Amino acid sequence: MNKNDLIEMLKMIRSNKMEIDEAVEKIIELPFKDLGFSKIDNHREIRMGYPEVIYCERKTVEQVKDIIKFMLTKDNDILATRASDEMYKAVKEICKEAKYNSLGRTITIKKRNNSLTNSYIAIVSAGTSDLPVVEEAAETAMIFGNKVVKITDVGVAGIHRLFESLDVIRGAKVVIVVAGMEGALASVVGGLIDKPLIAVPTSVGYGANFGGVSALLTMLNSCASGVTVVNIDNGFGAAYSASIINKL
Repeated sequence: MNKNDLIEMLKMIRSNKMEIDEAVEKIIELPFKDLGFSKIDNHREIRMGYPEVIYCERKTVEQVKDIIKFMLTKDNDILATRASDEMYKAVKEICKEAKYNSLGRTITIKKRNNSLTNSYIAIVSAGTSDLPVVEEAAETAMIFGNKVVKITDVGVAGIHRLFESLDVIRGAKVVIVVAGMEGALASVVGGLIDKPLIAVPTSVGYGANFGGVSALLTMLNSCASGVTVVNIDNGFGAAYSASIINKL
């Protein structure tokens, strides 16, 4: 339930189009539903603008399935991140509309017919090895109602590839840059645009990359103004913030 749903329900009560008992049934599980192993935050969309997202890693297949089974009763769009193929197959048993992005490891279920934003989020990535993070970010941004444009494999090892897409990148309302190795792409793009840039370091790289730490430090120390950095491989976090910015 979001704010618009709540307002519409109150209007229906006022105009005698809905009984109070029926309204109570709709809101009785606010603010959360206790499943025993999980407390689902049904109040989050009213409070924050977006419904709760399921982080699947280290959850069991049955836990993910049970959480989604309950969330389906609320008619919200559903996003599950870090999901396995086995989890998707279990969810597909209870929801034929579920879609799986095997590269981004996301399960999405679209329940609402909201139109996408006119403005768009550009997701720029350094290399093909960064695509899992790109896809997680893209699926997150799209399920939240954003138009997304992806510009991939334009890292600093062949920086001329980036310039061909500069007009598209500059046309975005907010830009996400995904890069591993030394993570220099965020600084390069940040020095060429006048839009907010969210940098995502990835764990792609050889030993001295330290699982993404070197890219993280490079991005944190960027001399390009306007660069904000999220955690390593956190495409979801970048897209969540980008969605808020894109809808301002």
